[in-house]
Amino acid sequence: MNNQMKDMDMSEDMSDMDMGDMNMNGHNMDMMNHGGHMMHMGNLKRKFWVSLILTIPIIFMSPMMGVSLPFQIMIHPWTDYIVAIIGTITFIYGGQPFFSGARGELASKKPAMMTLIAMGITVAFVYSIYAVLANQVFNSSTHVMDFFWELATLIDIMLLGHWIEMDTVMNAGSAVDKLAKLLPSKAHKIIDDQPKDVNISELNIDDIVEVRAGEKIPADGIVINGSSSVNESMLTGEAALVTKKVDDTVIGGSVNSEGTFEVKITGTGKSGYLAQVMELVQNAQDSKSSKENMADRVAGLLFYAALTVAIVAFISWLLIDNLAIALSIAVTVLVIACPHALGLAIPLVVARSTAIAASHGLLIQHREAMETVNQIKYVLMDKTGTLTEGNFKVHQFKSVNDNLTDDQVLGLMAGLENSSSHPLAVGILQAAKDAQITPADAQDVSQQTGVGISGSIDGTTYSIVSAGYIEKQQIDTQKLDLSNLLSSGDSISFLINGNEILGYVGQGDTIKPSAEKLIKDLKNQNIIPVMLTGDNQQSATIVADHLGINEVHAQLLPEDKEQIIRKYQDTGAKVMMVGDGVNDAPSLARADIGVAIGSGTQVAISSADIILVKSDPASITEFIDLAKKTTRKMTQNLWWGAGYNIITIPLAAGVLAPIGFVLNPVVGAVVMSLSTVIVALNAMTLRND
Repeated sequence: MNNQMKDMDMSEDMSDMDMGDMNMNGHNMDMMNHGGHMMHMGNLKRKFWVSLILTIPIIFMSPMMGVSLPFQIMIHPWTDYIVAIIGTITFIYGGQPFFSGARGELASKKPAMMTLIAMGITVAFVYSIYAVLANQVFNSSTHVMDFFWELATLIDIMLLGHWIEMDTVMNAGSAVDKLAKLLPSKAHKIIDDQPKDVNISELNIDDIVEVRAGEKIPADGIVINGSSSVNESMLTGEAALVTKKVDDTVIGGSVNSEGTFEVKITGTGKSGYLAQVMELVQNAQDSKSSKENMADRVAGLLFYAALTVAIVAFISWLLIDNLAIALSIAVTVLVIACPHALGLAIPLVVARSTAIAASHGLLIQHREAMETVNQIKYVLMDKTGTLTEGNFKVHQFKSVNDNLTDDQVLGLMAGLENSSSHPLAVGILQAAKDAQITPADAQDVSQQTGVGISGSIDGTTYSIVSAGYIEKQQIDTQKLDLSNLLSSGDSISFLINGNEILGYVGQGDTIKPSAEKLIKDLKNQNIIPVMLTGDNQQSATIVADHLGINEVHAQLLPEDKEQIIRKYQDTGAKVMMVGDGVNDAPSLARADIGVAIGSGTQVAISSADIILVKSDPASITEFIDLAKKTTRKMTQNLWWGAGYNIITIPLAAGVLAPIGFVLNPVVGAVVMSLSTVIVALNAMTLRND
């Protein structure tokens, strides 16, 4: 992963796009880029069918490799001219995508597949025109064989191969289009206290809509009235119904299974969850991975190798036999060397992989991370929110100051935390509410990352800090038994005034049910799990011992986590970091693979490579499994794409000619197309079972 922080503001990126425009992604997928040339799916299909129709008379009137087939009409002088005219039309019309692609490749100084195709059909065409002129105009004493039969069928096969390629990529990337279709077309907008049906493109932030039983939620929002159970499986992969009540968030596209409730819109088609997911999936499919770059480099080397072999073979056969045979061999080498399958090998797997990942709640923001998984030695995980629920409950609160009661300590802490959404703050506020304690009125409240929160109450400055802060600042702890307190397993937050401890709150968290299985799965794959937490050492050790984690780093500030990742990387190891994507942003950016878990509707986390929608540790295992399968498919396809060239180029050059076997251009084109189909089918067999 790039060590610099990635900057991606999803709402800004999507600012010019409403949900009605989302279907444009389907249009974008109708195109494929080769050397900077964009080919539209409909145009390519039309070119194929027109070229195929033009090929029919050529097949009936032109000999194959100089041999007249039984079904062909009798060859007459005028048939040569007819074939030349039709062949020229086929060459110009059917070959246009390859010429445009070749221009793009040569302009970027990266000749590859399209350049080879253009070169092959151009050589065949020019020589065929020469053959017609030699035979019919200049009355050559020796009949010169033309290649119109080979030229036309080669163009047809190449166009068909590109059609198959584009169609397969479109099918593999159809998850994006399916996401766009999840939203309903209408919404019940509350106007003058009455629901009125409007198009969802008319919805704006802070509008209120009514969602009835069985309907899809039209946009992201917060429930302000009523309650229900919502099915989010199409968005998150989680099959269980999720209970939604007042103040809970809902995602546009999820289905209300029962009852009626009202939602205040917080994200429309321009900034909602689906728009962000679609953008992430599209970006992942469009970006290049290291393996794809390697495939491009191989294709470039193949161009020069093929050109060299073709020239050497041409000169050799010209000396051994005649010009027609020499040219046939050279053309065959150039056709065989076409890296069509090689160029298709990686994009198809990635398109398939990202589609599968999206349907399982795994959003791949930087797909290079998929290829790094096999090298991962350590998985460093934040405790709260990753391995534990992050739902803290106050088990104890106590004053250690003679002038304050226990309830006053809780009231002061609740006052400071009143505007915070941190899990520990939520626990303190809930405890105060349960004890019917009114939070104190705090002023000038400020948050210090990794330290705590401070504010003024009745003219006195108070702070809530962690045990780590107490130890680093060497604050006097004589009024309490600190070691015994920390050994309880609770996360302890201290209320201080200056350098004096006034009281504390102890809160407990719940380990996620699937966390223990995650640790076992990682160990079974020889990956070492490591816990990183800002919590105290005793509390962290209790959780680690329960899960079977041997390496624990506690009482950490955000910058401490980033430094620990550096230390592991300095040993030469590859590191994955799993965190909440906010406080862990520096460490997520530093890690070789940064994974944000439990992001919910906040998917636009700039520091993460992978975003796991579900707050479930099992998603980490799903990602690792899918990544390994994806890498395996990429490797297989690279071997199919390059291996076929390694075998067939020598055959095309005529190394087996002494035993009577020489590969002709048509057979070469068929073999190349079969290789392409095999690569496509292999990519489509990728599963995440």
